[in-house]
Amino acid sequence: MAARRFGLFVMAEEQRIRDRIDTGPRFSEADAVRLNRLFHGNDTHEMLNSLLKDGLAGDVAVVSSFGAESAVLLHLVSQIDPSIPVLFLETGKHFPETLAYRDLLRERLGLTDLRSLTPDPELLKAKDESGLRWNYDPDGCCDIRKVQPLAKELAGFDASITGRKGFQASTRVNLPRFEIDSSVAQGRLKINPLIDWSPEVIAAYVVQHDLPQHPLVALGYPSIGCSPCTSKVAEGEDPRAGRWRGWDKTECGIHMPGGPEDGDLPPEFDPVF
Repeated sequence: MAARRFGLFVMAEEQRIRDRIDTGPRFSEADAVRLNRLFHGNDTHEMLNSLLKDGLAGDVAVVSSFGAESAVLLHLVSQIDPSIPVLFLETGKHFPETLAYRDLLRERLGLTDLRSLTPDPELLKAKDESGLRWNYDPDGCCDIRKVQPLAKELAGFDASITGRKGFQASTRVNLPRFEIDSSVAQGRLKINPLIDWSPEVIAAYVVQHDLPQHPLVALGYPSIGCSPCTSKVAEGEDPRAGRWRGWDKTECGIHMPGGPEDGDLPPEFDPVF
């Protein structure tokens, strides 16, 4: 006899013998709504502590860019369980400062399961052998170097934790703490613990816990991605204005519904360098 998991709760009274593989979604929209109500008004640390220690979200991984504000979420999680898997997308295009910062935080916070996810080498050879796809097709570049490697790794998890915050961009203002990952059909839960944190709260937390800052922040980079697609941000600009500047693009794709099924461009596309 095995207890059947329904949404967030293990219902012992609904025990039954499994005679087939359960292929249904792990979480539903109703589960996300229930979690948002359950933790409404709760302190972020208390919420994460309950989720991770009580197993309410199943197998969980943290997705981190090791960017401008990543230390806050990683510190929160490490205080609860430093063995939680942390997934870093090693695109091969990062600033050297980001890689050094990743290593520094891993050591400082005692992260014991940091996984650097790399693009499939055969796909890179077929779709971006020159390494310049970012220059004429940033969506395709992100798909190869970020979306696909992350999707492959997250297939083994029930939920992912992100560092997204409402103040970062207009596309993130109304995001809830809990949502269903619309990029997959399995019903994976996506958790945004810092979505309602302000820049002031973030800064205060960094000072309070003496967390190291990404070295590029002081040089005018409030949002940091791959080096070819990240530029400095002027005072008063959106913090993510320096990401894919000049393109109608605000997200790399890992937080977007679906994604390119194929990195190919239309035959008539003629990039100009």
